[in-house]
Amino acid sequence: MAKTKKKKESEWATATNERLSEAGFRRGGARAAVVSLLDEQSCALSAYEIEDLLAQRERAVGRASIYRILEELDELGVVAKVELGQGQARYEPVRPDHHHHHLVCDKCGAVIAFDDAPLERAVHSISKRVDFAVEGHEIVLHGLCADCR
Repeated sequence: MAKTKKKKESEWATATNERLSEAGFRRGGARAAVVSLLDEQSCALSAYEIEDLLAQRERAVGRASIYRILEELDELGVVAKVELGQGQARYEPVRPDHHHHHLVCDKCGAVIAFDDAPLERAVHSISKRVDFAVEGHEIVLHGLCADCR
């Protein structure tokens, strides 16, 4: 029988599973599948997208369970709920070493992550100028992607 190579958990997944355990949550199959999927993502996903991706992996998880798990992860502060408009929230891992913003195509709904050091410096500069301690921020820019223009 061939052995399958188990993927090593990232720091985020390990920390998330520890937080879940400390909060009294069991490491159930659905919860583990959602954490594993989110761990692999570079940008935010909706509950619908999570459901579809898990089904493609032959690991079906009901939408109600996905929403419950996402709420638990959000309450623990290990995922961020990102409101990108269009009436649908998306969720992504909170990684201290990575912060990005989002471009949203208003025609096809594509979501594109982007980093911008000058933008981060501008946020920091504004917080100093108005004497406000910014503890977090989200920047979402709406428009048309290259394919829809």
